[in-house]
Amino acid sequence: MKILIFWDIYWRKGRKGIAQELPKLKKKYRPDFTIANIENCTSGRWPIEEHAQEIEKYWVDLMTSWDHIYDQKDKISQYLELQATKLIRPANFHKHNWNPGRWYAIIQKGDMRLLVIQLQWEVFMSHKVENPFIILQALLEEIPRNNYDACIVDFHRETTAEIYGLGRYFDGDISFLYGTHTHIQTADAHIMPGGTWIISDIGMNGPHDWVIWASPESVFPRFLSGIQRWKIIQELSGKTVISWAYVEINPLNKLCTRIEPIRYTF
Repeated sequence: MKILIFWDIYWRKGRKGIAQELPKLKKKYRPDFTIANIENCTSGRWPIEEHAQEIEKYWVDLMTSWDHIYDQKDKISQYLELQATKLIRPANFHKHNWNPGRWYAIIQKGDMRLLVIQLQWEVFMSHKVENPFIILQALLEEIPRNNYDACIVDFHRETTAEIYGLGRYFDGDISFLYGTHTHIQTADAHIMPGGTWIISDIGMNGPHDWVIWASPESVFPRFLSGIQRWKIIQELSGKTVISWAYVEINPLNKLCTRIEPIRYTF
């Protein structure tokens, strides 16, 4: 089973970059599944239905979100609630009518079935969520293993300790665990003792010449003065960066056989 995973398609620069590069990558790697995170695809801060549908047309099998999924709730809820929606939200958000959407998905191509689960942690984030260890354990017990051939988990967190802790606890129970949120692709992809592959962060797709998502000039006053009320200006000029991971999984034992994190600019 071959999978391409893109995290954080940022605003229109990220959308244009993926639209341009994805056909080339699909031709080269011939993936069975393509996963993309779209939480910052609209105005750099949230997704709306129009842009979710746009990215869906790029031949993306499933889209993930994260802590900004409800920032424009009135413009995404209807898409989240569609029976055939391709967008899921974190599984450990509290179960409440205010939090619409699916929290995991099993996507199928031919006789291959991929289980995708999203989780989020609380450290340095504003949302209060249920314990991701407990929720993931409950989902793995709830979903029969013969219902899927591989399981990948997108863990939205701030520190590496959180993902390494989760990874070691579920080592051997999932195929691939990848971190998101810190926006910078890490060089720590490796296989854990139980056979699960892990990487702290896949990276993001959008402007290359920025400070996370802001123009350097607009954040210098904050760094130099210590005052955090200076206006931040989003950066959309300059080069585009594309960050992603290519993963191969053996469906017989549900474990990874290869991971290739790639990052380039143009």
